[in-house]
Amino acid sequence: MKSTFSLLFLLIVQLGMAQMKSKPITSLSEDQLKSVVLVDVRTPSEFKAGHLKNAKNIDWLGDSFAQQFKDVSKDRPVYVYCKVGGRSYKAAEWLLANGYKDVTNLTGGYDAYGKKK
Repeated sequence: MKSTFSLLFLLIVQLGMAQMKSKPITSLSEDQLKSVVLVDVRTPSEFKAGHLKNAKNIDWLGDSFAQQFKDVSKDRPVYVYCKVGGRSYKAAEWLLANGYKDVTNLTGGYDAYGKKK
C-alpha cells in the first residue's frame, strides 16, 4: 500500500513537471511581458542591483515566498526568473504543485538577459 502511494505521488509530480514551460530569457520582448505576472525570485539585494521592467520581487529563499503568492491569480500566466535559472526552476515547480496553471521558467536568468543588452 505504501509503495502504491509513493508511486502515485511520483506520477503526480512528474505530470506537474511536464506542464512547466521554459523559454530563454533572451528571447523575450517587452510586449510579451505586459500580459504576464513577471516574478524575480532572487534576493532583494540582487533585485535592487538590477531587474526586468515590471518584475515583482518574491524571494525564493525568503520565509514569505508562499504568502506573497496568495495575491497572484492561479489562472494568470506567471513567468519566473532568477540569476541563472536554478531557483526559478524550483519556484516554477512549486507554483505548479500549488495550482498555478500557466508557469514559464525563463532560462538563462538575469545574467543572460544582461549580456543580451
